Amino acid sequence: MREPRTGQKDAYQMILEAIDTGTYRPGDRLVESELAERFGVSRTPIREALQRLETQSMLTRDGRSLIVASLDHNQMADLYVVRTELEGLAARLAARHATPEEVRVLRDMVEEDRGLIGNPEALARANRRFHKQIHLASHNHYLVQQLDLVHRSMALLATTSLAVDGRGAEAIAEHDAIVSAIEAGDGATAHKALSDHISKAFVTRLKIDANKEV
Repeated sequence: MREPRTGQKDAYQMILEAIDTGTYRPGDRLVESELAERFGVSRTPIREALQRLETQSMLTRDGRSLIVASLDHNQMADLYVVRTELEGLAARLAARHATPEEVRVLRDMVEEDRGLIGNPEALARANRRFHKQIHLASHNHYLVQQLDLVHRSMALLATTSLAVDGRGAEAIAEHDAIVSAIEAGDGATAHKALSDHISKAFVTRLKIDANKEV
């Protein structure tokens, strides 16, 4: 199915977004001609985008084909270590620098996301928006850039921890605590709340992987 070109997005951004939103999942094969048709661009920018994504380890080779990469257990653990530290820092800085409007947006997100409990895919999308808002509220451009890289790699995890029964409600409660700490200007508590939140998500994901192996 062909999708219309969206604004000024280039082929790289469109493919990356398709991976991020789950249109293409780890293990899926990407074919130049099919991507060109889907996104309404020529094969040359598609080819260049695929080469760039392969260089960034978002894609890997399977014979002559390019497929969406996946993360093994050790890579996932390393990613979560970095994510925990950087996200905790973002929350600490947000507690110092977030504007009243940014705090209001975060609070509204928490309340709206309660209605998505039971819908893991929608909640996962909302979760990404919530975390991105905290990154922006840190008002640290370099930190936001690094967290964008981390979250790009998160797209290589085939499932969301929010799919586990009860995890959605727990995550929303954790989000609420994070926002409360940011709103109070308590950087230490915000850092701990967000770090603990990421750690719990990691433990949940380990349980998902363990169940797959049974």
